[in-house]
Amino acid sequence: MKTIGPEGFNEDKSPLTIAAIVYAGHGSSNQLLADFARHLQASGWRVRGVIQDHLPPDRGVKWQKVLVDLDDNRQFPISQRLGPGSVSCSIDPGGVAAASIALRRGLNEDTDIAVANRFGELEANGGGLAAEMLALMENRVPLLTMVSEKYLDDWRRFTGGAATELPAQREALESWFAALHLKARSA
Repeated sequence: MKTIGPEGFNEDKSPLTIAAIVYAGHGSSNQLLADFARHLQASGWRVRGVIQDHLPPDRGVKWQKVLVDLDDNRQFPISQRLGPGSVSCSIDPGGVAAASIALRRGLNEDTDIAVANRFGELEANGGGLAAEMLALMENRVPLLTMVSEKYLDDWRRFTGGAATELPAQREALESWFAALHLKARSA
């Protein structure tokens, strides 16, 4: 069994194929992940998965969250209308389930990296995109996601501690991805 070092590399100095941007607050790194995924696509990498975006206000909903398929830009609404006094999570599990097709495509097509918008409450409880993330990991497809500090312990259990934890900085993502593909090309 390989041991994992503090910088997210195996003992043989090869980078881990699973990584998460660890962030504080509420979704503060959505744009970072989206910009990085789009940059990789523009550079010719085969990127599969979903990023999160927001649609303008509509019928009493301040901002409607959507997951956007990186392959075809299809939008999957994931905000539920719970009413003005609700304090419950407004994420629609059905919308997330519909968007999971984008990650499953990463298993069936040539994929350089799969992107999942986040590991959050749904995934921590075994729902959301958890099954697709596990399948990608099992098939050694590089996976990048985001995780709030609130769910970091759940993430570590989910991955068995075999994931790189990245700060919310573009340079960190670029370094991880470059090391990952440099190792793959030299193998």
